[in-house]
Amino acid sequence: MSSGGPDLFVICKSCGSEVSPYITECPYCGNRLRKRAPKLERGGRPSEKPRKPKRPAPSLGPLRRGEIPGIRHDARPYATIALVAASLVLLVLTKAGIVNLNDVALTRGRVDWHVVTAPFTYFNTGYAFVALFAIAIFGWLVERRHGPLAIVALFVAGGAGGMALVAVTETFPYAFGGNGAALALVVAWAIPDLLDLRRSREIDGDLLGAALFAIVLLLLPIADDSADALAGVTGVAAGVLLGVPLARLRSR
Repeated sequence: MSSGGPDLFVICKSCGSEVSPYITECPYCGNRLRKRAPKLERGGRPSEKPRKPKRPAPSLGPLRRGEIPGIRHDARPYATIALVAASLVLLVLTKAGIVNLNDVALTRGRVDWHVVTAPFTYFNTGYAFVALFAIAIFGWLVERRHGPLAIVALFVAGGAGGMALVAVTETFPYAFGGNGAALALVVAWAIPDLLDLRRSREIDGDLLGAALFAIVLLLLPIADDSADALAGVTGVAAGVLLGVPLARLRSR
């Protein structure tokens, strides 16, 4: 064997014969010299480095319908869709005269189950467009962040809670619509970003857009008498009272 050059032979441990370093079995005694023939490096020297086992390539689980590989699947906002759809159906039925407005709206001297139906009730299509658009956008965002139970709780607290407060504290001819529910959702969505701003952290949300929605919803009573201002203020309070614990729960 020459130093620095390739090995000309190796010694069989079984019979002591000199054999080629490029074979796997001894031709004299049949002893197994190595599992596989060695790779040749530059200069003809056989490589003695063992091969590293290949790691299995990372793989995702079975994809759901409509899911893009590598992108997290977000469930559809079923609760938001149901709330908006119920309001639209009731709007069509009221406009068509199939459902009497007095049967679903909150009217003077009536504090009963109408506080639940009133947030779903609209007669002015402009009011319906503004409120339902806000509910659809921020309801979807809140539901994606906290789940369907959170949006139902916010809708009930801001919508039905606002109507109940209107019924026991004000003298009014009628009140209906989801301005309180919409404001509860807008405020609850904005709470995590507001808390991050207070801690001097960067935020990704569009707080300016949320503020614009909130201002329009608060000013709705000027354009439509059925959108009660107290219901809107109650919606803001409900958004804060429920939004803060939801934000802290999510951060944990």
